[in-house]
Amino acid sequence: MIQEKKYKIALIGYRLSSGGSDRVMARLSIFFEQNNIEIHNIIVIDEVSYPYSGKLVNLGLLKDETNGFFNKFKRLKALRSYLNQNNFDYIIDFRFRTKPIQELIISRFIYNTKVIFTVHSYLIDHYMPNNTWLTNRIYDNSLAVVSLTEKMTKLINEKHQLKNVIIIANPVNSEEIDLLKVSPIDLDFKFIIAVGQYVSPIKQFDKLIATYSKSDLPKKNIHLVILGDGDRNFLEKSINEFSVSDKVHLLGYQENPFQFISKAKFLVLCSENEGMPNVLIESLACETPVIAFDCDSGPSEIITKDNGILVENQNWEHLKFAMERLISNYDLYLHFKSNAKKSISKFEIDYIGKKWLDLLKIK
Repeated sequence: MIQEKKYKIALIGYRLSSGGSDRVMARLSIFFEQNNIEIHNIIVIDEVSYPYSGKLVNLGLLKDETNGFFNKFKRLKALRSYLNQNNFDYIIDFRFRTKPIQELIISRFIYNTKVIFTVHSYLIDHYMPNNTWLTNRIYDNSLAVVSLTEKMTKLINEKHQLKNVIIIANPVNSEEIDLLKVSPIDLDFKFIIAVGQYVSPIKQFDKLIATYSKSDLPKKNIHLVILGDGDRNFLEKSINEFSVSDKVHLLGYQENPFQFISKAKFLVLCSENEGMPNVLIESLACETPVIAFDCDSGPSEIITKDNGILVENQNWEHLKFAMERLISNYDLYLHFKSNAKKSISKFEIDYIGKKWLDLLKIK
């Protein structure tokens, strides 16, 4: 009997904590291991909080305080040596790629097998140089460039004319979320919720606080909870400015956000732009309806008439009306809630994972 080949994949990311692309990498590591693929998770920042499967290679431990040229060279050399020693079948790169010359060196001289690059933001300049010639030199030898949405794919193709861009959305694992969401929380009030980095201007939480303060939610004793990491001073100024210190709660980074999301009335996403916001899919997996701006990109490919409200992009007055409507219209709320989980079946890890196996030609 001929034994089937066991494939070997290197997943390369910044870390296994905090970020959306990091969570995708962690979820895929578990899926691949469950499908008899040997996984090596290579990270360049020493931060790990997400559950993952496979071997961890933490290049962040080599980083010193200077982070100078010689230290970066040392880490690149360690990465090249590790890749050469292990003879991987595939490399999947989840990192931001903002330094064109460095990325050209990595793609041409360090990566030594079939490579798949992922793009996780509509701000594609975080992944691709503005210079189309350089972008093509970095990506033209890759097996594929994985985009998350139709809008992102259209933008990449229009700007850089790459020939190997395909769409694979971010996965969600409802079974994992079902186990985590039941944990109790110590909040004795009704609330809506938002999730993201506190100081990120893209998330616009300061404007959300202002909009919330002008709505009728505070008067109805519906609080606003914001989960995220980073300096909270910026948002505390907004809280004090709009006199909602007794109603807005900054609870920081939560290792298990699902225990909060599942108890919220609904989740609000008010970003300037996204890639494919995991938090919308995860909220729906928690059976929590969503309200989001129709920003580029992702929300319009997640939100339907049966699971939430898609608001005209950056129309804060309409966002306020949507929040008030979902609190006041209980029948609509129940309709969204009852349909939330089944509306995301196309994002489940088994379905998305199969797309990855098809791309890798692994049976």
